[in-house]
Amino acid sequence: MEIKNPLILSLSKVISNFFNPLVSLVIYFFYYSYKNYTWEEASKKFLPILLLLIIPVALWIYRNVKNGNYTNMDVSNRKQRHSLYIFIIIATVIFLAVDFYLHKEMDWAIFMLCILLILMQVSNFFIKSSMHTSLNIYVAALFFTIEPAIGIFWFFLSILIGVTRVILKRHTPKEVLSGGAIAIFVSLIYLVMVNAIIF
Repeated sequence: MEIKNPLILSLSKVISNFFNPLVSLVIYFFYYSYKNYTWEEASKKFLPILLLLIIPVALWIYRNVKNGNYTNMDVSNRKQRHSLYIFIIIATVIFLAVDFYLHKEMDWAIFMLCILLILMQVSNFFIKSSMHTSLNIYVAALFFTIEPAIGIFWFFLSILIGVTRVILKRHTPKEVLSGGAIAIFVSLIYLVMVNAIIF
């Protein structure tokens, strides 16, 4: 079903563009830092995430779009996504190694994010699973561990984000459901791990 209503299309673009995976993760990290750290502690924890994950991934996508290797900032082409997933997984592993060296403990949220990305890469050989839907559902699980109400809200927001991806023809319903299923699987494991290991 094609939607041509300009208002719905405009709202879908705003929601889809704003709640891209990088922005959603940054929002979570800011909120987590606000709830758990002093400003000094937050800067020490967030700076490596910013320098080793967020900025490199954003620059990688921008550079490849500019050079014509990626069609757009969403990296909508399934074959083009392979190199994106590889880069993000490598960046995540580097962050985990540096963070473990600095703090002598595993960052389970980022570790499970890495697992999620690996599973998304595997699925990408068969179907272009929605990264917007997948990572936002995972962010919902992250929020749930510190503020259940926000986590539940973010889960329903993730469903809305998935709908916008279909409306904008970035994904088919099957691709959105695939991304959602992978994220729910990883998120449930993370939630069990949090209860078993951290608390």
